[in-house]
Amino acid sequence: MAFTAQDVKTLREMTGVGMMDCKKALSECDGDMDKAVDVLREKGLASAAKKAGRVAAEGVVVAYYDEANKVASMVEVNCETDFVAKNEKFVELANKIAVTVAEKNPADVDALLAMTLSGSDETVSDAVQELFLVIRENMKVRRFVRVEGTVASYIHGGGSVGVLVSFDTDAADRAEFKEMGRNVAMQIAAMSPEYLSKDCISDDELAKMKSITIDSSLNKPESLPKPILKNLFDKAVNDKLFSDEDLAAYEEQKNNKFLFNFLSDKAVETLVELAMASKADIVANKIFAGAVDGRMKKQLKEVCLLEQAFVRSDLYDGDVAGYIADVAKKLGASIKATGFIRYAKGEGIEKKQENFAAEIASMVNGNK
Repeated sequence: MAFTAQDVKTLREMTGVGMMDCKKALSECDGDMDKAVDVLREKGLASAAKKAGRVAAEGVVVAYYDEANKVASMVEVNCETDFVAKNEKFVELANKIAVTVAEKNPADVDALLAMTLSGSDETVSDAVQELFLVIRENMKVRRFVRVEGTVASYIHGGGSVGVLVSFDTDAADRAEFKEMGRNVAMQIAAMSPEYLSKDCISDDELAKMKSITIDSSLNKPESLPKPILKNLFDKAVNDKLFSDEDLAAYEEQKNNKFLFNFLSDKAVETLVELAMASKADIVANKIFAGAVDGRMKKQLKEVCLLEQAFVRSDLYDGDVAGYIADVAKKLGASIKATGFIRYAKGEGIEKKQENFAAEIASMVNGNK
């Protein structure tokens, strides 16, 4: 069966596949349009299987909020290149998947892939495969989250970071609340807190953080309180643990605040070993304990959202908890942040170092 240029154009419009591939498929199928579509799909699936092992660490994070039903979702869909991540059809598919998550509440990614895509009669998995026919890159729906209730969202940098923040409030419909919610979401995107507040950290986690802070301090003897550091130096000198060069440097520079610049790495390692050996006594020292507590408070302000300094100091000069309370007071409303989720595109995915010269050579030789 003969086919025309119009047939090639029609097949391309139906599948999104390149003109030459459409022409080859029609030739193989003697102009039968339905068979040509099947051929292109089969070839696409075979190619997708070949590329399934390739790292897909680019992509987008998208969010959706059904304000009427108070259901929010956020999805990360990955691809291989930043170029495809900006593709209009790729982003459109990611947004439809987010709507599907909100509407159908899948249990996991596998369940999501088997569901019918929102606004479509095909499954999410089929939609991803169909887009592969056009884009020709490995694509994966990596993860998603669905949250019920009053939620604020923020997507940064065209989908590089996404945030959902949950609130308990009686001012959900107020414009001032919505602006505040977005600002808090932006804070999370920018400052990457790990917890909502100190109250969300378990005793075991706090103990682990304190232990790490103590060991970190002992591994930097130059930061230890002067009385403790003097005891370490005295022991190193009396037990002849320093080399002649380090001993001479210490005697000459011991009153110099830049003393450690004159010591060898070996001398510093010796002081660290002495500090770790005397760990129990050092930890019991009130000066050291106070320094550790100070560092812990600083660390908690960095990792706990509500304790962080609010980055929009032009709006409020204080911590995030104070900013939320200030907006609530102005509205005469009750507002409480109850949780958040932050996705960063590709986080945790080990990116493979590609040999582009070899890849191009492989393409030229028809081995892809």
